Amino acid sequence: MTTRRQVHLGAHFPGVNQTTVWRDPRAGSQTDFSSFEHLARTAERGLMDFFFLAEGLRLREQRGRIYDLDVVGRPDTLTVLNSLAAVTNHLGLAGTINATFNEAAEVARQFASLDHLSGGRAAWNVVTSSDAFTGENFRRGGYLAHADRYVRAREVLDVAREFWDSWGPDAFVADPVRGVFARGVREVEHQGPQFDVRGPGLLPRSPQGHPVLFQAGDSDAGRDFGAAYADAIFTMHGTLEAGRRFTADLRARAVRSGRSGDDLRILPGASFVLGDTEEEARANAREIRFQQVGPQQAVAFLEQAWGRDLTGFDPEGPLPADDPDPTSTIVQGRARSVQDRAQTVREWRDLAATNGWSARELVVEVSGRQQFVGTPEQVAAEIDAYVQADACDGFILVPHLTPTGLDEFVDRVVPLLQERGSYRTQYTGTTLREHLGLRHPHRTSGTLDPARQPARHSA
Repeated sequence: MTTRRQVHLGAHFPGVNQTTVWRDPRAGSQTDFSSFEHLARTAERGLMDFFFLAEGLRLREQRGRIYDLDVVGRPDTLTVLNSLAAVTNHLGLAGTINATFNEAAEVARQFASLDHLSGGRAAWNVVTSSDAFTGENFRRGGYLAHADRYVRAREVLDVAREFWDSWGPDAFVADPVRGVFARGVREVEHQGPQFDVRGPGLLPRSPQGHPVLFQAGDSDAGRDFGAAYADAIFTMHGTLEAGRRFTADLRARAVRSGRSGDDLRILPGASFVLGDTEEEARANAREIRFQQVGPQQAVAFLEQAWGRDLTGFDPEGPLPADDPDPTSTIVQGRARSVQDRAQTVREWRDLAATNGWSARELVVEVSGRQQFVGTPEQVAAEIDAYVQADACDGFILVPHLTPTGLDEFVDRVVPLLQERGSYRTQYTGTTLREHLGLRHPHRTSGTLDPARQPARHSA
């Protein structure tokens, strides 16, 4: 009998961005703790592996004005996650912290603290930036060359791991006669191009040894970095075949880095829309997409591609006739950028002409992330098909409504995945590494999910 691969699911707090329908009367606050708590409790009720937070380090600007249609104004990531540790029992807590603008020793201490306080549920989504605009908020604003962003990230993680490993497993001793003292604590001594540090870590070894490491870079350098360092890859791909190619590539890179392909979990971000029938689901999805991409959002999106001020442009008509400006700096601090504007615009014009789309309809089509649309049975079957085909290990779900957008998925789709034998019916571990079936960094036996054992990946 073949053991089915298990589906891993995470819940992404959506924030204010192109995914969220924030004008919906049911939408709640993006900053009240009750919103974070509701989504986290729902994810835990759905036996999901983790709750995931993105982060922005500066309010983005477009045409010299603060751009209010993206992730902005969110409370500090680690403050939110440490607070959620007190109102959840099993759910992993994953936060995005930038390796470019933070010190390795401080981030190591922060995530070790979260791992201790949560009982082993911490995860760090490691991101990089060479953006001088964002860097202006920091002491060394804009100093890092684009080509060096992963050079620094590697050294950040190397130093962080040295701090996490500086305490042995039995280093902390409390003796009633001699008091509290530490033994087997190693001094960290590191000299490199980014860091010159000396001293032991401030905390005993945390339950997971190291927090689970996420990474989301999709460039060639980003893939190599993720394959060498990450436990989980947050990615985007639109089809099952594209997912299989990406997953095979990352597993092969992991093997070339001296790891096993099973040391990685591939987790694309995905949205979902449900309906009692397929027709109803597709109608719901279309309505949601046009709520997400209103006229203002469509024009702002086109300005990013054209690099031009499109004030007064009618998004219900054809695409702009002007050529894009390849040197424009109209957008500052955006997470999404159009690297080759001319090529992008050519492709969009071809798509619009072929399908008879207006400018807004084009934006609706090209700006959406991978989406599962259908009845609960159809969505469960499609998610399961991706995992069984090794196109990924699961998905990070991005609901379109804050904070209640995950409720329907947990109520209607999760039970169907369980019926398929592809999803847990209870938590069997206590740490996020155990939820994801990942090895403990200091144990040779590991804690791999038995359901993954038949599918080994090697060179």
